[in-house]
Amino acid sequence: MSSKQTILGRVTQLAKANINALIDQAEDPQKMLDQLIRDYANNIAEAEEAVAATIGNLRLMEQDHQEDVDAAKEWGGKALAASRKADELRAGGQTAEADRFDNLAKVALGRQLQSEKEARTAEPTIAAQTEVVQKLRTGLDQMKAKLGELRAKRDELVARATSARAQNRMMDAVKSIDVLDPTSELSRFEDKVRREEAKALGKQELAASSLDAQFEQLDALGDSAEIEARLAALKG
Repeated sequence: MSSKQTILGRVTQLAKANINALIDQAEDPQKMLDQLIRDYANNIAEAEEAVAATIGNLRLMEQDHQEDVDAAKEWGGKALAASRKADELRAGGQTAEADRFDNLAKVALGRQLQSEKEARTAEPTIAAQTEVVQKLRTGLDQMKAKLGELRAKRDELVARATSARAQNRMMDAVKSIDVLDPTSELSRFEDKVRREEAKALGKQELAASSLDAQFEQLDALGDSAEIEARLAALKG
């Protein structure tokens, strides 16, 4: 009985466990729930064996009790039959034979009394075992419901953790975009392009200035030639 009481106490304790409180206290809720699921599954298997053994013992006691009840009834019937036979014999004047049947009736009544005592003695034990079986069954049902709750909590927690990780990755990406602002990179690139464009314009202006100077030199040479030609014409 002590082993059954130990299992019953464990089943009751596990069935009443506060999952939310355990999750709040856990450093790693998912690992804690995985371990709890394994523990509950093992305890359920152990509890099922205990319930089966207790039910088996209870059924044996009930069978023995019923046999005692049936035996008491049977011995009562035999006592009645022997007593009636003794009365018939005594009425017929067969006193010695009648006494023998009365003695048989007494033996049968003694067996009946013994069977009744054994039946009565077994009844409190049967009642106690019936109560234990009922409590074990109730606790077992509660544990199975708790196991379902644990699995649902674990699935919910895993989904939430996955979602949280995805959100954190997204926020990290957004943060890195904020830190490395692409518009600033574009602005720097645009400045570089503008500087290159300005440099090209400068080169163009420089080239244009050089060309103008050459043409100016050419015009100056033309004027000198014209002056010389006109001077020669005057002298001529």
